[in-house]
Amino acid sequence: MSDRQYTVLLYSDDPEVRDRMRLAVGTRPAADLTVEFVDAASYDECIRLVDDYEIDLLLLDGEATPSGGLGIARQIKDDRDDAPPTCVVIARAADRWLAAYAQVDATLVHPLDPVTTGQTVAGLLRARANGASARS
Repeated sequence: MSDRQYTVLLYSDDPEVRDRMRLAVGTRPAADLTVEFVDAASYDECIRLVDDYEIDLLLLDGEATPSGGLGIARQIKDDRDDAPPTCVVIARAADRWLAAYAQVDATLVHPLDPVTTGQTVAGLLRARANGASARS
């Protein structure tokens, strides 16, 4: 897996949140994985990037406005048979039920812990590389 660079789409309307996501993941979330990032600040930009590029993982801000990451995750899962794995960053752990409804593969809670974030991202990327569904 170390030969391939994975592309992670960071979505939030707030550039500071995208920066925090980027820092929490890092360019090497695990010794065998290298990632590059593409940023989306709006719903339209997010959908365009998913449509036009090979995105390996969506890391979405569940608190973004006016389009939240949970809604975007659900729409992409509903509209695409080949949807990339999705991870949504939520503000409250109690919102995990909403994430389950949105069919996200994983959730993280603000503030992001770099160890947990790296492990989560690495697991989702490995599952995608192996052709498995990341959701249990």
